[in-house]
Amino acid sequence: MVPDVTTRPARAAVGAVTTTVASVMPVFLVGGLSVQIADDLRLTPATLGLAVAVYFAVTAVGSFPIGLLVERYGAALTAQVGIILAADSMLSIAVSARSLAGLLLMLAIAATANSLGQLASNASLSRSVPPRMHGVTLGAKQAGIPLATLLSAAAVPAVALTIGWQWAFGAGAAFAFVALAVVPRDPPAPRARRAWRRAPLDAGLLALAVAAALAAGSGTTLGTFLVASQVAQGQSESGAALTQTLGGVLCVTCRVLVGVLADRIRWGHLMLLTALLVVGAVGLILLGVGTLGAVVLGVLLGYGFGWSFPGLLNFSVVRLRPEAPAAATSITQTGVYAGSGAVPLVFGWVATHRGYSSAWSVAACAMALAACLVMVGAALTGRSARRRRAVLAN
Repeated sequence: MVPDVTTRPARAAVGAVTTTVASVMPVFLVGGLSVQIADDLRLTPATLGLAVAVYFAVTAVGSFPIGLLVERYGAALTAQVGIILAADSMLSIAVSARSLAGLLLMLAIAATANSLGQLASNASLSRSVPPRMHGVTLGAKQAGIPLATLLSAAAVPAVALTIGWQWAFGAGAAFAFVALAVVPRDPPAPRARRAWRRAPLDAGLLALAVAAALAAGSGTTLGTFLVASQVAQGQSESGAALTQTLGGVLCVTCRVLVGVLADRIRWGHLMLLTALLVVGAVGLILLGVGTLGAVVLGVLLGYGFGWSFPGLLNFSVVRLRPEAPAAATSITQTGVYAGSGAVPLVFGWVATHRGYSSAWSVAACAMALAACLVMVGAALTGRSARRRRAVLAN
């Protein structure tokens, strides 16, 4: 696909990253400030977990239809709507969240903002950035998600413990309005206006969506349970938090580096994705060993390889369906959000009843199965591509 020359690639990349950070920040602020929020709203860990699960469930349900809306109305407009919804949800939580029901409603709004922001960013990059730079820009865009977790973690000592957690959500809303000003103009090409009517659903993308669910769910357990697992295995709270922070920095870095690598190779991107998930699965197994050396190596492999896959997945899907990037990535994003809500619930149950060692083994098996499904998806999408080329040739 020829990129839209009316938008500079650098501006499109900056806009995509800021849109991504703003649209996912509400849920990560809830996670990062969960202790302070629970004290004020009298919530339990279980009800806070329910709130996050509702967020991912709403995001999963909305991703596919929102992908079609992005194709119809364009990346710029839908990104702006998503950012406004994210800012509104954070302001609402800061000002009026007084109960679990209120928090659930506001996170449901934030979930819609996430779908809009993510898919609009994918479409903007695919149409405004030269194909030779798709890997690094999509990787940088996906790096915005662990960056949001780092910002949320930094908000605890900087804001929540000094002037109150509500002000952290206010600061998040202020960032969202800054992101709103950075969204580039990106009107959809005439071809994209027609493409929204053709939902690019096939067996290959469905296989990749299930793989994304298992891989993303395993990655989410890494970010959610790593600290608790380390503390249960005898590590100090400060040491566990430091390991988590280093893992987040590594994840941001590796998502960009994987994108650079994707731009440098001409084929085999889904095979590279398979290799990342296999190495990541080894890392998750090591987390259950319990020794400090095994945990550190497990974090390096889990964060650096296993959880660096989202940008490469989006890159691969955009290359497979360049005529409708938002609609195509909405299918795999549905899997990402469904897995992010479901797999951690299973992990938590296994950890409670069987211990963290067994739970990390379950997460590793899920990531390894995801690697197998990526290979299945690669074979199926290859067949679909050959059939489409044959039809066009005739």
